[in-house]
Amino acid sequence: MSGHSKWHNIQKTKGAQDAKRANMFTKLSKEMIVAVKEGGSADPANNSRLATVITKARAANMPNDNIKRVLEKASGAGAGDNYESITYEGYGPSGVAVIVETMTDSRNRTASDMRHYFDKFGKGLGASGCVSWSFDKKGVVIIDNEDGDYEEDAVMMDALDAGAADFQADGDVFEIYTDPDDFNAVTEALTQKGYTFASAQIEMVPQNYQKLESEEDIKNMEKLIDMLEDDDDVQNIWHNWDQD
Repeated sequence: MSGHSKWHNIQKTKGAQDAKRANMFTKLSKEMIVAVKEGGSADPANNSRLATVITKARAANMPNDNIKRVLEKASGAGAGDNYESITYEGYGPSGVAVIVETMTDSRNRTASDMRHYFDKFGKGLGASGCVSWSFDKKGVVIIDNEDGDYEEDAVMMDALDAGAADFQADGDVFEIYTDPDDFNAVTEALTQKGYTFASAQIEMVPQNYQKLESEEDIKNMEKLIDMLEDDDDVQNIWHNWDQD
């Protein structure tokens, strides 16, 4: 499963992580609230979607106290009632495939904003399914081994023993792939073995990647990603831009 190893490049496109931390925590909080609403429980043991979001939040270094406060808020009457999940698909510069997952309390506002971003910096929004056919939904766990704390063979065996579908090493980064249904069990097993994650979430993984040749296309793609990341309604952005 070559190609997904974009961890360091992805970090670069996100800009200064500290500056975006508060925004990230806000989005994660919203995602937890909706997970509680749709799953009917604030207990991750009884709500697999919530368990997935909490794993993602912990990998993003969201403090446990913050998570606890969000879950208490989510248990309150009416919490999350106004949010709905909407996915948009479209094309970036030179037809780069882009999927945007949003959580919004105003469908019209979000649709208008998405259309504006894609028209200004890309090739426009498309119909549902226009690009998602070229992505696979997978659990993706990233372990950063920059400090050399882990042995590659040991991590691979632990991951496969935990039920992972695939393992890939790219320099000092280990990538573990799971079936979405196995994600929570795999991350729990690895956590119990003492592993910490640089990232852990359900992702839309591109089947193929596309390079951008012109400086203008690269600049516009970066602007499109920045605009989407800064939008409070946007939860996740998936694309097949090859940044190597």
